[in-house]
Amino acid sequence: MTRRLTRIGVVVHPHRSLDKALATLHEWAAEHDADIVQVRVDGQERKVAPPGDPADCDLIVAMGGDGTTLAALHAGATAGKPVLGVACGSLGALTAVAASDLVEALRDVAAGRWHPHLIPGVAVSADGGEPQVALNDLVVVRKGAGQVVVAIEVDGELYVRFAGDGIVIATPQGSSAYTMAAGGPILAPNAGGYVLTPLAPHGGCGPPLVVGQESRVTVTIEPGHSGARIEFDGQIEDVEPHRLDVTWRDAHATLVRFGDEESLIAGLRRRRIILDSPRVLARDDRLGTPIADEPRPRPAPSGSTAPPA
Repeated sequence: MTRRLTRIGVVVHPHRSLDKALATLHEWAAEHDADIVQVRVDGQERKVAPPGDPADCDLIVAMGGDGTTLAALHAGATAGKPVLGVACGSLGALTAVAASDLVEALRDVAAGRWHPHLIPGVAVSADGGEPQVALNDLVVVRKGAGQVVVAIEVDGELYVRFAGDGIVIATPQGSSAYTMAAGGPILAPNAGGYVLTPLAPHGGCGPPLVVGQESRVTVTIEPGHSGARIEFDGQIEDVEPHRLDVTWRDAHATLVRFGDEESLIAGLRRRRIILDSPRVLARDDRLGTPIADEPRPRPAPSGSTAPPA
């Protein structure tokens, strides 16, 4: 189904070179009588277009990398608008196309040849306040030299109390970031839950815990003399939490997909975040076995159609 793009919002990387990609976007918009506006995101001072409200946009284009696309997804979620992630650099997990393929991608979106990829999140209410949604992860971490004490309850039952650096609560999408670095598991995209990973616990036994979508999780924090801070998807919030109520938020944001993107696991292998063991790699070298983890060029559109807006 054809879908005319009359207003396109753009979210940009704060300092990466975007001149060519922006020129391509403006040229396409001029040819198709579309307006370009810049959607405001927290901490963004770079100005590339007049400001605009995401609610008035037909599409939001994120130019940069996964961090930029994540910021755009938050902006788009507030207005129910889809986000097209454009990689201006290396291709990541959330970017659908390289900058060189932007014209073809806009053409396909306008023609309805795209798939809505619904991104879940975890909704977190700090001390009874309004819930905020993290699409990748929520982190509580100590501010200074002292430890914090964290207690985790699942569906009203105490799981563990520990003293350490804090805790990471991650979705499947975000589990390959801070959670993996902290020794937690990577969740497959359809795992159906989220994971809580203690940060540098001092003694005891409290392994990372995977909980289901229906579970209600409460995290209680004793910040100690140095205090604690909270981060939503890498953005520091001006709040020192003492109690977090965590619930699953299904289909919170919409990412534009074309059906030919690599899977999460394939992307982790391509970027060498996941590596085969040296013994296996040495055997492959000895036998001359090829490893096909390199990114592939985007093929011609398949003609699949997205639902109407």
